[in-house]
Amino acid sequence: MEISTITEELPCVNLEGAMIRIPFTEMQKEFERVLLKVGLAPDRAALCARILAENTLDGVASHGVNRFAGFVEQIRQGYFKADVELGKVASFGAWEQWDGKLGLGPVNAFTCTERALELAREYGVGCVGLRNTNHWMRGGAYGWQAAEAGFTFICWTNTKPNMPAWGARDSRVGNNPLILAVPRQNGAVVLDMAMTQFSYGKLETAQRNKAMLPVPGGFDIHSNLTQDPGAIIESERALPIGYWKGSGLALLLDLIATLMSGGQATYQIGQQESEYGVSQVFIAFDVTKSGGSTLVNQIVDHVIDDLHKGIPVAEDGEVLYPGERALRIRQENLVNGIPVDPSIWQHILAL
Repeated sequence: MEISTITEELPCVNLEGAMIRIPFTEMQKEFERVLLKVGLAPDRAALCARILAENTLDGVASHGVNRFAGFVEQIRQGYFKADVELGKVASFGAWEQWDGKLGLGPVNAFTCTERALELAREYGVGCVGLRNTNHWMRGGAYGWQAAEAGFTFICWTNTKPNMPAWGARDSRVGNNPLILAVPRQNGAVVLDMAMTQFSYGKLETAQRNKAMLPVPGGFDIHSNLTQDPGAIIESERALPIGYWKGSGLALLLDLIATLMSGGQATYQIGQQESEYGVSQVFIAFDVTKSGGSTLVNQIVDHVIDDLHKGIPVAEDGEVLYPGERALRIRQENLVNGIPVDPSIWQHILAL
């Protein structure tokens, strides 16, 4: 994604006595330092550092700074292969299959997104099925990548079993995050959603903050609906969005990802000692081919303008489109620095 021209160095300051604010450039620099130290090539270290720092910049610390140490540990343990090159294994016109070779998830996803865009420039639509890859961290990053390049985009990943199928007690379905993105000159529209009511990243953040969920988000080990994020993480029985509808959608995303990539399904990933070797799909559309970028912007702007006319439930509320809040957080954090738990930051500095 394109970062604002606001790049001056900011001091690390206390935030309400609990958090500190770290300048974006400093966070990216520290991430890159650690990744170089654990053996990543300079270009890969720079790309991963940028993606993880941008995730945090947009307010998704659960897939940025808060998960950085775990990302590094997975590289050290060999689950993420730092030095392998993904490669194309099959081509069917505008649809290609690629093998991630258990490489770095963010690098593989970024590369396959770029390839999908290249195919879309040629054919109008481009699809890449990626197998044997690893956690891409925040899937929304690739939606922003595509939309800011002017493409409509859909991507998703399967996961280990971490959600029960509707009517079941045990988890045999993945929460399979789905991203949809549409380009817009005044701020792309990007939806990033897991098939669970709350992603595991959100659950982990709430648990760390000792906060309860605003509505039930899953079941505890006794099969009781609960708002306790820790109890849901323990049981791995998160509630699917839309109940049976979310459960069904998750299953179909898994099936299609497996077929399009030629990779592993959720049940196979669940037979391993850890979550790796997942399957992903990246589909890009060059929507400018049918009428040009001006028409695309007009259509999207008209839809967003109408959405903004909605009457908020709360007196001081707003009706926002997907991605609008992230854009606001991004600009605020570029100006003021990114809020970070000081203990997490000190741990990263010590890596």
